[in-house]
Amino acid sequence: MDCQEYTTGERERKRGQHLGLSERGAIRVLHRQGFSQRKIAKVVNCSPTTVGNELKRGTAPRKSNKGRAPCYSAKRGEAVYKANRQRSRRRKKLGCCQDFLDWVVAQFREHDWSFDACAGYARRHKLFATDEMVCSKTLYNALWSGELPLSLTDMPEVLKRKSHKNKPRENKRIYGTSIDERPAVASGRTEIGHWEGDTVVGHRAGKEAAILSLVEKKTRHYIALLIEGKTSEAVMAAMTALQEEYGNRFSEVFKTITLDNGSEFSDFAAVEQWGTKVFFAHPYTSWERPQNERHNGLFRLYVPKGTSMSNYSADYILRSADQLNGRPRKILGYNTPEELFDAFLDELYTAA
Repeated sequence: MDCQEYTTGERERKRGQHLGLSERGAIRVLHRQGFSQRKIAKVVNCSPTTVGNELKRGTAPRKSNKGRAPCYSAKRGEAVYKANRQRSRRRKKLGCCQDFLDWVVAQFREHDWSFDACAGYARRHKLFATDEMVCSKTLYNALWSGELPLSLTDMPEVLKRKSHKNKPRENKRIYGTSIDERPAVASGRTEIGHWEGDTVVGHRAGKEAAILSLVEKKTRHYIALLIEGKTSEAVMAAMTALQEEYGNRFSEVFKTITLDNGSEFSDFAAVEQWGTKVFFAHPYTSWERPQNERHNGLFRLYVPKGTSMSNYSADYILRSADQLNGRPRKILGYNTPEELFDAFLDELYTAA
């Protein structure tokens, strides 16, 4: 059966591609016919320099001055090319960075730092020479390939799947001012003092102790307080303790707080009497409080899901939050939330 569009001719070589065996055969024939390198290059559609390099590659070295000079061989050129390609891979840098790798593993095991935090902090503080370090991407590649003394199960964050945003649902009561009325400055992270809050529960939600968590949106400073239960009374008792700690500066430290619509926050609007604006996200829209959700996920490293809060003391919860606040963050220029928040408090109280 005839096929009008079928052709047995070779596809035209594009300029810039590596030479193939057919191009090397053409070079051999044209070279033997006495064509110059420039004319051969025009026929093969490549650079004259490429032709010159290929002739050198495919010509065996002369062993003596006797006899005929060796001629160019397309097969030899192809073999030398393939051998060179086998050696053309970039050498791994991990071999000369063992001190840095040991330091990264130690920081991860002792302080739960991410690879990006380790690489950024070491670079910012010049702990190692530039040629003795690798980037965070290389560290994660080494983890996946099993070249580090860590396993993927040691870093559950690497295996987490991304969640998808859904349309907000409106069938739940909102206990105060909607997030729709929150000023742009509170969501733009241009100034310190805007917080997101939620509760972290154990394996018996609402029937045992819980954790009230708050995170400052610009500095990422995280507060975790152990409360008696997931109730409005326990939440307000914790907020009253915070108000007593910061005194008349409370409204400057906590300018706004954005929460979800859990029943434990049914009385939270009363915090506005201290000068703080309180906003409530739409029902079932956790992505409207992204920093808090993210930090609660990080906090699960210290308080895994399904464990009873009665297993942990208030001091342990505070120390765990301090661990998170001591991690360098890429988004903070590899400063720590603790450094930035303490600087903010120093400036605030100095001005007072």
